[in-house]
Amino acid sequence: MFENIAKAIASLSITSISEDRKKVLNPLIAYIREKISKNEPIALNFICTHNSRRSHLSQVWAQTLAYHLGITNVNCYSGGTEATALFPIAVETLENIGFQIRKLSKEKNPVYSIKYADDAHPVIGFSKTFDDDFNPKSNFAAIMTCSSADKGCPFVGGSDGRFPITFEDPKAFDNTPFQKEKYHERSIQIATEMLFVMKESIR
Repeated sequence: MFENIAKAIASLSITSISEDRKKVLNPLIAYIREKISKNEPIALNFICTHNSRRSHLSQVWAQTLAYHLGITNVNCYSGGTEATALFPIAVETLENIGFQIRKLSKEKNPVYSIKYADDAHPVIGFSKTFDDDFNPKSNFAAIMTCSSADKGCPFVGGSDGRFPITFEDPKAFDNTPFQKEKYHERSIQIATEMLFVMKESIR
């Protein structure tokens, strides 16, 4: 794993997670734990309305932390109820932590390679609907990272279950002096909670 990402993970404090929030995360922990016990593939699809910010941050951190803890057979995806584009400030937020990111295409919805380690496949980031052909069609967890997607997408076909784990949208701070700070804050919250999920899944 890249050194700066390892340092960022080492600085995360899962003791900061409230008991109420842990109750929100526990069903996903139980799902992953059961998959591990059966030695089955673990597919996690993080879903938000536009697949531009929170769902991508969740996808990248979940994949990274599974790798960090040696949890194999984990593949993380993301999608939206509509496709837009991976927001540049979300990309910048990950780069500032230490992810190595390359833009692989230049259209309005570019494709990114997001690397966290030399010996692991990069996460492929681009905006897509949750049922896009790039994503799994069955045997996956549908993790709803925003309340509007949770309400607007009450049924996700092919999924093993829906897990509402919503985060406040940093978009509220776009074009303000707090933008960079708030995107970093949300990224760290997501990383902390995904670390808790992965650690508890292998206890």
